[in-house]
Amino acid sequence: MATNFEVSLRFNVFVLSLVVTFMFVSNIFVSSFQFRVGGEIGWIKPIGNESETYNEWAARNRFHIGDTLYFKYKGDSVLEVTPANYLNCNTTSPISKFENGETVYKISHPGFFYFISGQKNNCKFGQRIIIRVMHPSEISSPGSAPEISPSPAVGGGGGDGGDGWGSDFLGPPAINSTTVLSVFSCFVTAFGGVIIFLYLLM
Repeated sequence: MATNFEVSLRFNVFVLSLVVTFMFVSNIFVSSFQFRVGGEIGWIKPIGNESETYNEWAARNRFHIGDTLYFKYKGDSVLEVTPANYLNCNTTSPISKFENGETVYKISHPGFFYFISGQKNNCKFGQRIIIRVMHPSEISSPGSAPEISPSPAVGGGGGDGGDGWGSDFLGPPAINSTTVLSVFSCFVTAFGGVIIFLYLLM
């Protein structure tokens, strides 16, 4: 028959195992995020009265390896292209083409990713976006998104709707998802620390 000491020891080990498992699972959960490109309006041709451009939205978010981009669209497609094809709205030779209406693109490496609409005219009116994925060595303190400019290789021009920079608008601003994740991650870490502290006092 187990003694009180053995029962207490088993209980303590069980509690510590639960805490470690919780922190591990929580870390996996907050390590990636799905970004909905275009917010509620999705991946559509800009009409000119949106509050910010696709690239302005991209610049105020931090994208990491493991994150996903969610494109929702209808009667259109999403093309991953080279910088040159991005600049010229060339839809004839994409790196990848998606046309199922709900595309989830997983980011696998750092660097620049270029996406345009499969409809060339839509692209010329601004339905295109540059995603800059941070290298792990660039990640600093959570919650402070760095100033990120599109790649110099594709440049920009005026707002005539033919360059993709002055007219590639999307819906109303949303709360920075990176900040939300950072707050949640800090909460989980602090909660786990409190549990371990209480365990050590037992």
